[in-house]
Amino acid sequence: MCTIVFAWQTFAEAPLVVAANRDEALDRPSQPPETFGSDPTILAPRDGEAGGTWIGVNDRDVFVAITNRWTDAELTGERSRGLLVRDVLGQESAEDAVRYVERELDKRGYEPFNLVVADRAAALFVEYDGRVAVRHFDPGVHAVANTGADGRYAIPEHRREHAREQAANVDRLREDLWPEPGADAETWRRRARDAIADHDYGVCVHGDGFGTRSSSLLTVGTDGVSYHFADGPPCETDYRAVEADL
Repeated sequence: MCTIVFAWQTFAEAPLVVAANRDEALDRPSQPPETFGSDPTILAPRDGEAGGTWIGVNDRDVFVAITNRWTDAELTGERSRGLLVRDVLGQESAEDAVRYVERELDKRGYEPFNLVVADRAAALFVEYDGRVAVRHFDPGVHAVANTGADGRYAIPEHRREHAREQAANVDRLREDLWPEPGADAETWRRRARDAIADHDYGVCVHGDGFGTRSSSLLTVGTDGVSYHFADGPPCETDYRAVEADL
């Protein structure tokens, strides 16, 4: 599983604040965030196998992140979902990005996914399980995992108990991270950082050959983009500032 929690249009000084964990096979290679490309320039980590990414932002302030989607449907992907994320990060706006995804899914298949796309003007959620569903996020705090987002979950039969547990964890994470009156973006980011490292929420995972491989804290603020990256589980790995000028 992976987890994305974010506050959108909640803080005047930062239209978007994100905390996210990536869960993956422990032996799958990856590279920490760096900038690449031009028009737009992209800031993102890289998957060492397929060359794509799971989270990133571009110099148009378009943010994109993906999770696997648990489903009973048997879909064979023609192409890595991480490459789709990389392509989506090449778009000029969140609305353009979602239209790109819809066109791409008309042309070829991918394994199921949940996709968050946001910029300063819009935040959207794309669910794909062989069919495409798109909805807008309202201003506020949102939490996404393999089962879905914000109380609307798909519970597959083959992992019903685990999926229900995950959905409950995500609901609690979102509820507990609702901003307190007068809170600022930096305070909320610290709270989100602590929450995604807290095993009580079940979103920092340690398993046999699989677990939380890395964690990202990303802010799109009025003074630019900041990115802090932990190259390991956040419960035991320090975040380091990513040097990049977007």
